[in-house]
Amino acid sequence: MATDISSNRAAQKWSASAQIGRVLWLFATPLFRWSPRPLWGWRRMLLRMFGAKIGADAHIYPSARITIPWNLDIGDQAAIGEFAILYALGPIRVGARATVSQYAHLCAGTHDWRDPAMPLVKTPLVIGEDAWVCADAFVGPGVTVGEGAIVGARAVTMKDVEPRAIVGGNPAQKISERGA
Repeated sequence: MATDISSNRAAQKWSASAQIGRVLWLFATPLFRWSPRPLWGWRRMLLRMFGAKIGADAHIYPSARITIPWNLDIGDQAAIGEFAILYALGPIRVGARATVSQYAHLCAGTHDWRDPAMPLVKTPLVIGEDAWVCADAFVGPGVTVGEGAIVGARAVTMKDVEPRAIVGGNPAQKISERGA
């Protein structure tokens, strides 16, 4: 079974309005990235202008890399750290008071490798309330990190994480439970 690259390239992955939105976000990104660190409200407003749902007092660092803001839903008092990557091809939900630490990568898109055309798959990704995705961790497409769970530093999780579980490693394995 040969990979049909030309079929993939010819496939319509984005509507015209989504393509226009992505270009406009590309031009607006410097306004986001060059804003001084304490201007949390400015970045919340800018993301909301592009259709993101951003909760009250959410802290999103200016160096965070956000692909498609209208696919974001970030809860109250959540934090998105320095150089975090939110690859929001599909919906990404970050619950209230959750933390996505520096260099963490939330990936809500992949390709169906079973199909020779390798079509784009835009899968939802959920980080539960009070959860913590530690530094440099990777959370894959379609994964739900449960409420209060911790994904340890540099962990790679491609499967759901139970609420209050602590996982680490590659692939991520359960290490412990988070205390009350």
